[in-house]
Amino acid sequence: MTALLIAGSPSQRSRSAALLDAVGLRLARRGAPPEHLHIRDLNPQALLLADTGHRSVAQAVERVLDARVLVIATPVYKAAYSGVLKVFLDLLPQTALKGKTVLPLATGGSPHHMLALDYALRPVLQSLGAKHILPGIYATDAQVVVTPEGSHEVAGDVAGRIDDAVNLLVTETLRPAVSAPAPATHFAPVPFSQVRCSV
Repeated sequence: MTALLIAGSPSQRSRSAALLDAVGLRLARRGAPPEHLHIRDLNPQALLLADTGHRSVAQAVERVLDARVLVIATPVYKAAYSGVLKVFLDLLPQTALKGKTVLPLATGGSPHHMLALDYALRPVLQSLGAKHILPGIYATDAQVVVTPEGSHEVAGDVAGRIDDAVNLLVTETLRPAVSAPAPATHFAPVPFSQVRCSV
């Protein structure tokens, strides 16, 4: 697995999920189709009881460990990221994000809540060993419109920041991992008769 999009909203249709979809569509267009993980679909009892042996939780943790890039989206409630996301992050091993690049996304009712990305979520991602945390993308409710049919529209300035972030993910993290040639592990043996030296 290369990129994993993690939806941290308890709702099936939400503005934070719309931001996540916007990132996913752009990654797919750039030749890096991501996988999706909706925390709300995991067994709720296993999450609340921190049952890391439960199949749904264990599989979700394994998917995080396998990913090179994580895009994590959450609504902001009372100046903090969602409780659903908090419970899941608490179940991850301490070095679960080691060597990974993370793009945090958040939505909230007011611009005043945008600091939740830097002061609430970023420290947790750092404590889990994330190699590189991109600048978070925050959008207010007015900047993300979700229709009853499930489609969405993202305001131009937010869409531009998403474009920049996806470009960075593809060019600096995802594409090099796909296109880089495998390093040579050894040289072919050279017969002694072909060895030439000069003094």
